[in-house]
Amino acid sequence: MNNISRFLTVNNNKLEVHKIGNKGRPIIILTGMGCSFYEWYDVAESFGKSNRVILFHRPGLGLSEISSEVRNTKTAVNELNDIILQLELTEPVFLVGHSYGGLCVQHFAKEHPEKVAGIILVDSTSVDLKELDDLDLPILDEDETDEIWMEKCHSYSLMEQKELKKILNPSLTEKQKQLPLNIQQRLIDFQVNPFMYRAMYSEISNWKKDADNIKNLGKFPDVPLIVIGRDKEYNVRLGTMDGLPEWELKLLEEKWQELIMKQANLSKNSELIFATESSHSIYTDRPDVIIEAINKILKITYK
Repeated sequence: MNNISRFLTVNNNKLEVHKIGNKGRPIIILTGMGCSFYEWYDVAESFGKSNRVILFHRPGLGLSEISSEVRNTKTAVNELNDIILQLELTEPVFLVGHSYGGLCVQHFAKEHPEKVAGIILVDSTSVDLKELDDLDLPILDEDETDEIWMEKCHSYSLMEQKELKKILNPSLTEKQKQLPLNIQQRLIDFQVNPFMYRAMYSEISNWKKDADNIKNLGKFPDVPLIVIGRDKEYNVRLGTMDGLPEWELKLLEEKWQELIMKQANLSKNSELIFATESSHSIYTDRPDVIIEAINKILKITYK
């Protein structure tokens, strides 16, 4: 990434912040749970010459420090607001939020509507995520419940990096292998950071309570909103190739798509897009869809 890398002190933690470009409208990308901003390489580089793109690792991720604070969407909102103030971004910003980062964006938009020019939610976690727990998914739930993930994260958070490397055997996807070599190494190191699992444990512990709190915060601002969802059929195919039951995958994907579609009702000025041939990681599978959406929302706002 051709960028300015720096550390900002936020809530007594040093946070890793990357700023790409020095002119144009500010675009801030919030990554998903346990996800690195280096995975957004293609998207970020596309706007480096025309816009200011800001990416940051929440505490525990990458080189960002973590202390004993509770990790929830409110904490993330406060950190984002502090970053905006420290970078002296005086104009409303464009927010792009993926997965858990999208839940944080929804919280921020309700708490600081005057600071938001437009929003793109990328396969975002829903404020109605509890509905996923009501699904009867006996095989998928053997490995995917919150309780199981919390147990794994707690265990990993107590290990040394070398031990994590042996257990997790970190690897890259075929598309990640096309990134510059220095970015590939950072993505490998990112996966074996015990502090990341401490952060994830706390985020998972709180996200359902967070979702309820966000729903009760009041009205979502009527700013331009583009909601991007993954390809339902594509994900069912991927899952069946891994030996998972098709009927469970269909049930899960239908509910996930329903929740994504509901997000398009957050603003009266919205558009819903489903990225074909994409998994949850739309930013690597179909970065072109996200790039097109960002260009579109910039034109809508400043035509």
